[in-house]
Amino acid sequence: MKKDIHPEYRKVVFLDTSSDFKFLSGSTRESDETIEWEDGNTYPLIRVEISSDSHPFYTGKQKADKVGGRVDRFKKKYNMK
Repeated sequence: MKKDIHPEYRKVVFLDTSSDFKFLSGSTRESDETIEWEDGNTYPLIRVEISSDSHPFYTGKQKADKVGGRVDRFKKKYNMK
């Protein structure tokens, strides 16, 4: 592989915003947020809307969306009233 053309692969914490489920995995994704993990180390935090903890395929049941509908999520994302 050529040097200095690939993004840095590192451990990050993914947070499922619908269920507050967190897991540690590897990723090249950048994040300004950090979180202290169970092992005492600080890792970048990536927020996701769905994970294996909240997806109906893995859970076998449908969970209600705490955030609201699409319009509510859009307004919240862009700080609109």
